[in-house]
Amino acid sequence: MSTASVPARRPFRPGYALAGGLVVGTLDIVYACTFWGLKRGVPAQRIFQSVAAGLLGKASFDGGAETAALGLGLHYLIATSMSVVYYLAARRLPLLWQRPVLRWIGLSVVVHVLLIGIPIALFTRRASALG
Repeated sequence: MSTASVPARRPFRPGYALAGGLVVGTLDIVYACTFWGLKRGVPAQRIFQSVAAGLLGKASFDGGAETAALGLGLHYLIATSMSVVYYLAARRLPLLWQRPVLRWIGLSVVVHVLLIGIPIALFTRRASALG
């Protein structure tokens, strides 16, 4: 086997994945605060607390700045985790970094068909069978 047939190993650069998580986390939380602030007058603290509610339940909304800070931290942890998982997957599946937009659109369609369309159809069928 010649060395020309062995694919070159891509360098491991996790800093980019972490930076991606910080960027998308910031874009997402700015969007959420702007949208809900303008639409319903929801303050940023309440939005952050709603993230913490996934961990703490309704008690999150009684925790003030502490649970808001927890929610903001959890938000960035989730965003960074998603970025790191994508980065690690892309190291094994080059299409993920070679054509990220194409992959994103295709994946979005598949997810919506499998995780949204089919369950809706099944529940509708069940509801129709009952009556």
